[in-house]
Amino acid sequence: MLCTILSGIVAISSLIFSAVALPQSASSPAVELDSVPSSIHDTVDIHNPQIHYHGRWDNLQGTWWAGSGLKLHVNNLQTLTLNLGPHTTSPLTSVGVSVDYGSYTTVNVSAGANAIPLPTKKGSGDAASVVRITTEGWQDNRMQLESIDINRGAILESYTPSQIRFQVIGDSLSAGQYLPQGVLQAWPVLTTEFLKAELNVNAQPGAALKDIPAWGNVHGVSYEFFKTEDTGYYYTTDHNYTTPWDFSKDQPAPTHIVIHIGANDASQNVTSTDFEQTYLTFVTRLRTIYHTQPILVFTPWGWPASDGSISYYYPGSYSKIVNDLHALGDENVFLVNTTGWIRWQDVFPDNTHPTVEGHQRIAGFFEEWLAEWGLKPQASWPTQP
Repeated sequence: MLCTILSGIVAISSLIFSAVALPQSASSPAVELDSVPSSIHDTVDIHNPQIHYHGRWDNLQGTWWAGSGLKLHVNNLQTLTLNLGPHTTSPLTSVGVSVDYGSYTTVNVSAGANAIPLPTKKGSGDAASVVRITTEGWQDNRMQLESIDINRGAILESYTPSQIRFQVIGDSLSAGQYLPQGVLQAWPVLTTEFLKAELNVNAQPGAALKDIPAWGNVHGVSYEFFKTEDTGYYYTTDHNYTTPWDFSKDQPAPTHIVIHIGANDASQNVTSTDFEQTYLTFVTRLRTIYHTQPILVFTPWGWPASDGSISYYYPGSYSKIVNDLHALGDENVFLVNTTGWIRWQDVFPDNTHPTVEGHQRIAGFFEEWLAEWGLKPQASWPTQP
């Protein structure tokens, strides 16, 4: 019932960050790729300001953390190729590709030229397209972008981000561990898709909030959130270090901060008093970056059992944390009570993590909570295809 990195205690150094693609959904099969002849494309520089990046990218333009990626708004787009560098996960990494805000399709990419499959546009030949490309997995998720090729005659245009932008901070319960398409089937993505919102996710399976080793993670989220890299850096031979994240790169800045964490602190026997103080210190540091944004604090939905019972970690601590922050003058922190959101039939029996349907249930309850709180979906995406 622990929020473990793997569904068992394994030899971490040999297995956790091996270059194996995540399993693919039967409804979204992985697509094999071919290269595009250089004579029929134009190359887009990766520093072009009209490319909209989200998530964490290092100084070699490589992704870290599940859910990092980019968005393109292109007129008359017919072919699209990502040229990836040698720091891309070998032999491949899995990304989700969404065209014109449609469902994400899993595409396996690797170092070299990767042609991204695009649907045939109906109607005008110069119709615009919005392409979103996002890493799926919490491990083996490095995509080092060197350049982008688009067909001759295609025109890269600006992408206008949504006015609603979420930053989600957590562990495996937010990263989509064990799901066929990883984070793309997890509640943070489902909720922000419903709201027509942007999303950054920093969620690390097995990690505690407190900066302690836990389930193969050498640091806790209270440390790693402020770094470019996720804790997989420790097992990465070509990038075995961390760098401070420049939060000015999160443009536009998030409008809402959501935190769901604590399962792995409990599994490492962090006391409730210690956990509460760690949480308060973490939020205080977040406030040096996110001065006015509302912070939504999830309580645990717990670990369901086959007999219908549910065990909860740190009972009473999350409401105490919110009350303490209010007492300190921070009234813009809100408790999201998730009790009852997850049942035994909503989790995988062998690890008690939410299934695809379980994450859909969580997203539905959270969307209801947000509506009652006052946040409604946008009528449309600001950038229209």
